[in-house]
Amino acid sequence: QVQLVESGGGLVQAGGSLRLSCTLSRPTFSNYAMGWFRQAPGKERGFVTTISMSFGSAYYADSVKGRFTISRDSAKNTVYLHMNSLKPEDTAVYYCAAGDRVTPSTVTSGDEYDYWGQGTQVTVSS
Repeated sequence: QVQLVESGGGLVQAGGSLRLSCTLSRPTFSNYAMGWFRQAPGKERGFVTTISMSFGSAYYADSVKGRFTISRDSAKNTVYLHMNSLKPEDTAVYYCAAGDRVTPSTVTSGDEYDYWGQGTQVTVSS
């Protein structure tokens, strides 16, 4: 069974840093992307970042550019989200996602991802 297992959420003060990780178990495709979405209370789920596991191309939402960095370990089917200069508005449940239908023009659409993690809470206090 294909699963995405996330870890690394928690509570941090504004300006601090956190690292999330996500591992895809038993991948059924060879050329795919993994990324992160987030959902704050009362808001819709939104795109954060995605990386091509084969080519390393990375895409970011404007709200996190320059503060968040996504990286990958393709041999381990794992991605990492390095979050720096965290702000209270980054508070959300962060979901890892994976899929092989993602293209540069569709990275922000959750509908293009086939597998989702259970979510991990990130809370940034002011």
